[in-house]
Amino acid sequence: MRVGVIADTHGLLRPEAVDALVGCELIVHAGDIGKPQVIEVLEALAPLQIVRGNNDVKLPWAAPLADVLRFDMGGWQTLLVHDIADVPAALDEPVRVVITGHSHKPLIDWREGRLYLNPGSAGPRRFKLPVTVAVIEIKGERLVPRIIPLLD
Repeated sequence: MRVGVIADTHGLLRPEAVDALVGCELIVHAGDIGKPQVIEVLEALAPLQIVRGNNDVKLPWAAPLADVLRFDMGGWQTLLVHDIADVPAALDEPVRVVITGHSHKPLIDWREGRLYLNPGSAGPRRFKLPVTVAVIEIKGERLVPRIIPLLD
């Protein structure tokens, strides 16, 4: 299973991001979506798991979106939340993947057998941070995440 992970689009869904997500069986958006059109395009590519970010909270169209989601991602129990500060300090055992956004800093970090993934920001460049998405290849008990730069 191939999963595309994107965050912090802030209303800008770059063609390079869409290209990187084509062929994914699931897309996960970790918040700060910016515009409902971003959701429409992503949903046309694959099933979508999505949370709203701090910049989405006051937008009426984002009101139905969850702040926190738990779901099965190819047999891996996953927690999706925009800001890592909102991840509980003590996660229960079944959660094996934690996906966040917010910082605009891409991160792949394994801690005690649990993957912490931030795909970085795919939207407008912030400071000198890279513009990125992530892809996770799930092969049974093997999970291979990677960050994909979108711009040079």
